[in-house]
Amino acid sequence: MSQYYNPKRTRNIFDPKSKEPFKLSRSKLDLFLNCPKCFYLDRRLGTGRLPGYPFNLNTAIDTLLKKEFDIHRTNKTAHPLMKTYEIDAVPFDHEKIDEWRENFKGVQFHHKKTNLIIFGAVDDIWRKPNGELIIVDYKATSKNGEVNLDADWQIGYKRQMEIYQWLLRQNGFEVSNVGYFVYCNGDTDKEAFDGKLEFDVTIIPYKGNDSWVEKTITNAHKCLMSNEIPDADEECDFCNYVAAVGDAEKL
Repeated sequence: MSQYYNPKRTRNIFDPKSKEPFKLSRSKLDLFLNCPKCFYLDRRLGTGRLPGYPFNLNTAIDTLLKKEFDIHRTNKTAHPLMKTYEIDAVPFDHEKIDEWRENFKGVQFHHKKTNLIIFGAVDDIWRKPNGELIIVDYKATSKNGEVNLDADWQIGYKRQMEIYQWLLRQNGFEVSNVGYFVYCNGDTDKEAFDGKLEFDVTIIPYKGNDSWVEKTITNAHKCLMSNEIPDADEECDFCNYVAAVGDAEKL
């Protein structure tokens, strides 16, 4: 194993005997749905998947979008994109908005039945005239053709939206079932780069359904409480790779 990465952790590991609340991010709930074995190895045994490369360009776009929408949040005005797509709302101005958007803090809820603190950092929240909140997520890509949410792997985007809706509802807010993805698509049809990348920005509505969240939290907790490693999901690339390596080493 590389000297630069140690997959074995000793912090933030679930202890079935502990009475202290355990923080579980929305991304780890998604990991549980994708592969219970990887989830268990990570949160219970402290051996996580290899980290992916940071998407610095995506992060830069997120930061710039937040700055742009924050101007309208301060002025209590609608962003031109909201007017273009006829969305009757303004960016939600709340004392906790910066905390809700901060990684490792985010919107939190103590699920007392399991003693898990579920949390997730939102990109943005808009507010309708009737007070109902709208969850907004920023996405960036570069592809030919129109951006959409039709790919199978984008189920993760949809669940991300839905758990944010669930978290804010647990905090006592009225939340619209319809959220929006602000999707930035890099334009590669320009004749030259000229030191800048331009984006076409599209707003895609998505009607969420958070009915799966409660059951998933309960099942994830049950998984963590067990002393047996669960089976891997048959489509898990990580587990299939480890199994293939094991088979090859036996040759």
